[in-house]
Amino acid sequence: MRRAGPASILLAVLGIGSVPMMASARDFGTFGPTWSIAEPDLLAVIKARLEAARQNGKLDAMNQRFVEAAQASVRRPHAVTGITPATSDRRWSFDPSVTLSQDIRDARGNLIAAQGQRFNPLGHLNLAHSFAFIDGDSSAEREWAMRQGAPDKLWIVLVKGSPTDLMKATQRRFYFDQMGSLTGKFGIAHTPALLVQQGDHLDIREVALPQTGERPGDRR
Repeated sequence: MRRAGPASILLAVLGIGSVPMMASARDFGTFGPTWSIAEPDLLAVIKARLEAARQNGKLDAMNQRFVEAAQASVRRPHAVTGITPATSDRRWSFDPSVTLSQDIRDARGNLIAAQGQRFNPLGHLNLAHSFAFIDGDSSAEREWAMRQGAPDKLWIVLVKGSPTDLMKATQRRFYFDQMGSLTGKFGIAHTPALLVQQGDHLDIREVALPQTGERPGDRR
């Protein structure tokens, strides 16, 4: 069996290979010189280009830029967009209940909750921590968060700033809300904000801090 070449595979992916062709035995002759199709080895081309980049130093420069960009991203992740300082207090409850798409059973096979049932996980477990969401570049918000609880009871989550720099400065672990996944889920639009479990729901509040001498430029 003939192995399909890259050109054949490309035609198949584009759907062209599935177009029916009309069968014909007519010979239209030769209209000019013909040559066999020569397809370059893609891996050989890539290898040659990488070798050329290595010899002229471009590859090392690319690797260095990649390492520096990765380190900068870890040190200071992209800020969560749309989050602003709270100018008024706001408080609400969040119900984490979900409608189950399948049964939930324990390790022994006993049914905990049935498919289609409205299930609240906080009715079966307690959060180990509360969460404070802050702009890590704001000294006022940092100080507020540190007063909300000890490290074993409260996790401080940044929406902006450098968690690694703060960990070095305070000897306390900080987290970052990557891509705003948590603030988006809980509807948090302003900082600082505090999330605490209250029975079978979450109590969330945004806090407007007293105005300080902090200038807008202090929030980098």
